[in-house]
Amino acid sequence: MYIKKILWTLAILGLFVSAIFAYFVYNAMLRPNTAFNNDKAYIYIPTGANFDDVANQLEPLLNDLGSFHTLAKQKKYIDNVRPGKYAIKKGMSNNDIINSIRINNLPVKVSFNNQVSLEKLAGRIANQIEADSLSLIEAMKDADFLNKNNFNEATALGMYLPNSYEFFWNTSANGFRDRMLKEFNRFWNEDRTNKAHEIGLSPNQVITLASIVYEESKQVNEQLRIAGVYMNRLKIGMPLQADPTIKFAAYQLPKYKNTIIKRVLNVHKEIESPYNTYKRLGLPPGLITMPDISAIDAVLNFEKHKFLYFVADAERLGYHKFARTLSEHNKNAREYHRYLSSQGIIR
Repeated sequence: MYIKKILWTLAILGLFVSAIFAYFVYNAMLRPNTAFNNDKAYIYIPTGANFDDVANQLEPLLNDLGSFHTLAKQKKYIDNVRPGKYAIKKGMSNNDIINSIRINNLPVKVSFNNQVSLEKLAGRIANQIEADSLSLIEAMKDADFLNKNNFNEATALGMYLPNSYEFFWNTSANGFRDRMLKEFNRFWNEDRTNKAHEIGLSPNQVITLASIVYEESKQVNEQLRIAGVYMNRLKIGMPLQADPTIKFAAYQLPKYKNTIIKRVLNVHKEIESPYNTYKRLGLPPGLITMPDISAIDAVLNFEKHKFLYFVADAERLGYHKFARTLSEHNKNAREYHRYLSSQGIIR
């Protein structure tokens, strides 16, 4: 009888311990532990963050941070924090949350449009990934990287093709730059490279001309014709005489900072600059803005015609009138200048 009592006591004690353990397992591992109403919440864990940094982000999202901490210690997550963007779904248990922030680093969509400088691009990207703008600028302007990959500071912006891309949020500045180089090399496939060779331009020169074409017209169906005008001028040794390059040259000067030039005047055409295509033959040394892919392809596939001139069309704003002769062009130009004057645009 005495032995039976001991066995019963041990059995009851075992059940009690098992119940406590089961409660702990359920409470710490399996019970839902989210405190938000949305379907998902996101946390961004920076590079070099420790568990306390993670806990600070999770605290407003959880009902019981203590049980999460206990399980995180048990699962050795405390010493294995990984940077990135992670999703916490409503109703997740501590176990689910730890598994998610351990292995499910989510990509983010990084988008940029036609930025006018590396500095502007860096600022745009820094709002979308962990890398800050200063580290991005440093990576983008790294002389060894540029020289190794046939770029310089004047052409470096052309490596970045405006589009949307997937990155991990914790991508470094060098990681972003190196990925963009891969995208650039992928863009310049055999077909595009051969077309550039056929028209006598390097990829960097194509993009430089495309930046002018893009600034002249955002109309995709007109960019081919404008590209043809500039190719005709290059072919006969005529200056490009591109107003967007004059504006670009002007904006580099303190006098024109924080101004908008709506009308290119003779005084602007006298600016001393390698970007003044009224005074200098050939292409400028680099881009004046980041062109759309449509403008790059417009240069590679330019329309073959005999036009040497074009001017904005006052009757169809956003489009242009094209001319083969200077006299015809001057007539078109006078019409547009009269329109500008009627609108009170004198400079």
